[in-house]
Amino acid sequence: MDFGTLALIVAAGLLGPLLAARRSWHVPVVVGALLAGVLLGRTGLQLLDTTDPTFTFLADIGFALVMFVAGSHVPIRDPRLRQGIGLGLARAVLVGIVATAAGLGLAALFGTGNGAIYAVLMASSSAAIVLPIVDSLGLTGPPVLQLLPQVAVADAACIVALPLVIDPARAGRAAIGALAVVAFAIVVFALLWWGERSGLRRRVHRISEDRKFALELRLSLLALFALAAVATWSHVSIMLAGFALGLAVAAIGEPRRLARQLFAISDGFFAPLFFVWLGASLAVRDLGERPGLILLGVLLGVGAPIVHLAGVPTGQPVSMAALSCAQMGVPVAAATLATQLGLLGPGEAPAMILGALITIGVTVLAGAAAARRQAREPAVTPPAG
Repeated sequence: MDFGTLALIVAAGLLGPLLAARRSWHVPVVVGALLAGVLLGRTGLQLLDTTDPTFTFLADIGFALVMFVAGSHVPIRDPRLRQGIGLGLARAVLVGIVATAAGLGLAALFGTGNGAIYAVLMASSSAAIVLPIVDSLGLTGPPVLQLLPQVAVADAACIVALPLVIDPARAGRAAIGALAVVAFAIVVFALLWWGERSGLRRRVHRISEDRKFALELRLSLLALFALAAVATWSHVSIMLAGFALGLAVAAIGEPRRLARQLFAISDGFFAPLFFVWLGASLAVRDLGERPGLILLGVLLGVGAPIVHLAGVPTGQPVSMAALSCAQMGVPVAAATLATQLGLLGPGEAPAMILGALITIGVTVLAGAAAARRQAREPAVTPPAG
């Protein structure tokens, strides 16, 4: 990678704000970056090489930061969120049960024997896609607070479950790695809590603000990269590392100065770079070699929102249920890992990616519908407690 390539990536990321500039379209910023990546990457002009180790590493940093910021934006201290955790967890479990039946049915229909993989795909919710959409559209209210734990649990659980359904021999190590990441995040939370109670955090903040040291950002990045190193070493997705650390920071209360710093470094550079890389890594044109499996991809993409509608009987709005179906990280990881291990038939990996792209389209439409509904309804803040 050189500076010319980096300039191209930054320019490509500007497609996100351009598409999102018109509020009436309700297009999330991430969509433009993904689309630009598809046009410039493996599917399109092939100007971006996603196998470049520098590009991949920068994208990993972006993914970790996206999840860190997303986790830090979860209003853990809000009592209404605590009220929604139980219902969110129940909906995630319900979706998982329905997805299992749907995945096994698709495997039987196409004779692939990969029903468990399909079930994990359809049950997953990509926090990296859903949470930025929720934030960029300004969605609020109890349904959103119930959606956040549902998406977080589904994403983390599917990331952890993926090695089990793809390669059971490595499932034990992945489970241990997830526990290590969670334990590390708990230690960070304990240190942050002690720093807050002892007044150390406020003293550090005053020194940082007076001397322009940006100590909060430096220490946050230190914890993030250390946690990501633990996740990488233990073969766990850095998604879990970033989101767990974000939750730890949110549980203490994110300082506004740190929020501005994170916004600058993440949304200004690393987040759009990650989404451009993600779009550029998709080889959508490969489906043309196996047109019969296009139907599998379509059914995976359409099946996911249908599966996630399982939460509607519990009182979840249709738009929120559909919004939770977005996939990306899990299908990409599944396609990559299963292909490396020779566990997928020809055309299955691109079919998974096609299904993921369809779910993103559904999520964009659902987010727009939720934004329009919220604009029509008067803002009502229920009493806390």
